[in-house]
Amino acid sequence: MGNIYILAQSRTGTSKKPVVTLIGKGSEVLDATTSAKKARQKTITQSYSIQLAEVAREKKKPHIEKQAWNAYHCLSKFTFVDGKIYGRYCKTRICPICSNNRKADEINKYKPIIETWSNPYFVTLTVKACPKNRLKATIRAMFKAFRNIQDKQIKRESRNGAFHLMGIRSLECNFNPIRSTYNPHFHLIVPDEQTADYLIDSWLERVGVEHSNRKGQYARKVHDTERDLIETIKYGFKLFTDPEMKKNTARNRAKIYVNAQLNIMDAFHKHRIFERFGFNLTKPNIEPSKPQKVSHYEQFEFDLKAYNWINTDTGERFTDYLPDDDLVTVLTNNIDLDRE
Repeated sequence: MGNIYILAQSRTGTSKKPVVTLIGKGSEVLDATTSAKKARQKTITQSYSIQLAEVAREKKKPHIEKQAWNAYHCLSKFTFVDGKIYGRYCKTRICPICSNNRKADEINKYKPIIETWSNPYFVTLTVKACPKNRLKATIRAMFKAFRNIQDKQIKRESRNGAFHLMGIRSLECNFNPIRSTYNPHFHLIVPDEQTADYLIDSWLERVGVEHSNRKGQYARKVHDTERDLIETIKYGFKLFTDPEMKKNTARNRAKIYVNAQLNIMDAFHKHRIFERFGFNLTKPNIEPSKPQKVSHYEQFEFDLKAYNWINTDTGERFTDYLPDDDLVTVLTNNIDLDRE
């Protein structure tokens, strides 16, 4: 993308175009690698979101159909000025570009706080896998169980000075295509081992042995704050799944299970996938950006056949990105519309 970026900078000073109004502060183009990553994410999104929208329409899930189309159109067009991108972001859960932006924001907010904790722990709370017709009820029960744990500890703290329960928590759900089952679970980062042990013990007590077991729960020290934050602040579900549930197998074997993705999104609906508990954040003092009018700019539109954003005047590609053969195979042949 380096050469195109330089050309874009030089041309913006000489082009005469109609004045346009830019809203927001824009996103900086940091480097060729970051730009190529966005092109890859956009290629993946446009390749499967149309099919997700169609399945959602057939199953009468308008909220998911809307999200799918929003993701499809996210950053499909943008204006490029002075090294910044100005475009519309959908902010939906299924959009890799927006999820990546959100992940970066959450890391910036929570990493400084977690680094003040003396002995933070990464925790996973799970339940037994369930079929699709039990997924919604299972996730509702998980949130209820966690709220009950919080409420009980708040009462203990007020009565006898028990430790203060706090941390960050996210919901994730994996699909098992062999068994056609779903595995919803919470990832958490908490300040210390005491909190980790308390959560696991309380979780098993609340959920019960018929729905969970100690072997499925997990806790370990946080050794790399950013890595574990990334693990916690994920997309909520895995887009690519190996059909035989094996690790380290050929990348072109992976599949996108559209119906399973829809079922997970539907079960997540109206739930907060990521949140903090037991502490507040200092609200940043953000000055609202003023609209600006510009006449020297370049406009780009995404072309799935080119796997890239294309300059509407010159036909130049915005990045040097081209997908590898494995990804092309997955997006062309391995989008599954049956298994769920």
